[in-house]
This record gives sequence, structure tokens and C-alpha cells, in this order.
Amino acid sequence: MKILHLDSGRDMRGGQWQALRLHRGLLAAGHESMLLAPENSPLLAAAHGTPRETLRPLRLGHVSRRYDVVHAHDSRSHTWGAVFARAPLVVARRVAFPVRDSAVSHWKYRRADLFIAVSQYVAAELRQAGVDPASIAVVPDGVPIPPTIASGSAILALDSRDPLKCSDLALAAAKIAGVELQFSQDLSADLPHARALVYLTRSEGLGSGILLGMAHGVTVIASSVGGVPEIITDGENGILVSNDA
Repeated sequence: MKILHLDSGRDMRGGQWQALRLHRGLLAAGHESMLLAPENSPLLAAAHGTPRETLRPLRLGHVSRRYDVVHAHDSRSHTWGAVFARAPLVVARRVAFPVRDSAVSHWKYRRADLFIAVSQYVAAELRQAGVDPASIAVVPDGVPIPPTIASGSAILALDSRDPLKCSDLALAAAKIAGVELQFSQDLSADLPHARALVYLTRSEGLGSGILLGMAHGVTVIASSVGGVPEIITDGENGILVSNDA
């Protein structure tokens, strides 16, 4: 199969890591996979050594004709795919907030042939927006399993500029607890030296960072929102908390 991936992200966040892992996995499985991302984006740089090109929306109509599937990985690339793609459009939906109720949004969502929802929570939001349940597949994110579990003392939190990621709340909680919190820009590099991951958020489709923490064997302390309770059972494989310090 020939798959054309689109991602418009300017940062290397969970969605970009998932797009990169899928791209590499499809290549390893013998498929023809091409990744399009913005010029000078960290995703395009991280995809070095694999088929990749700069994303130019106005050329998608021509380029997409050579592929069996166009896979859009974020909202903006979903829009570009809906307008320009000339192959069946698959859209990854990783965010938990409701679909916009507007004429443009309804048109855009009717253009997709299949939605891949990262959790049952996200799938429910799509159904609420009027998407045909038969056009929704729930496929949780995946993360690499490290060869050894973590053996360190650091308590990590995400270093994110996203106001929904509650950095101020994590700091306030750490102050009350009297512990030092280390903000991480690269969980894969920092988790081997950690004993806990504090993952506070006000909205979450699933949380690939949570999965990465669990894969490293650290205690994950996460907000009980969105799709997070689908992967963490409080007191069994992690700790679910309300969003207060």
C-alpha cells in the first residue's frame, strides 16, 4: 500500500511522535510511506533517512494521486486534505475537545473516509458531532518498550507551553509536597532516570506521554480527564487525580 502522511505541527509533540512511529513502522512492514511536514519542523528533521518532503498544501492534489491513502495527523492537515487530496482521506483524531459546530466544520468532517480515534472518549465526541459510527475506528497510540525499566529518583512533568498542560498546577502541587519537579522536553531521554511522571492536563484524548511513562515502569500521576481513565485504573497501574494542587 502507498500512504501519504500529512502533519502541519511546528513542535514535536505526542501527535508528531505518533506520525513518525507509524511512518517508520509502515516502511518496515514493506509499505510505501511518504511523510510531508512543514519546512524546518522538528518532525521533518526527525524523519531524516526516510521518505519525506516539505508539506506544500497547493501541491497535494497532484502529489496525492500517486497514493492509495492520504493520512492527516492534525486539524490543519485534515483541512488541507479535505480541500486538496485526490485519494481516500483518513484522519487521526487525538484531541478530546468537541468538534466545532459550524458549516465549514461539518463539510470538512464529511470529507473524511475514516476517522482513527485515539480513545473511546474521542470516538464519542466524533459521534456527538454527527460522524457516522461506521466511519470511526478506535486505535490507541503505541510507544516503544525500553529494554530495561527506569531506575532513578527524578519526578518528571512535561515541559509544555500549552496552557492546558497545567505546568503551574504541577509546580504548586510540588511545592506543597516539598519535592523537586523536573520539567522534561524529552521524556524518552529523561524517563530512564525517573521514579514518577506527573501528567496534569485539562483535556486529553489519551496521553502518549502517559503510555511512555508506564512503559518505563515509573509511577504515573495523571489527571482524570478525557481518555486517561481508559489506560489508568486508579491505584492499580497509576494514580488518577483531580486538577487541584
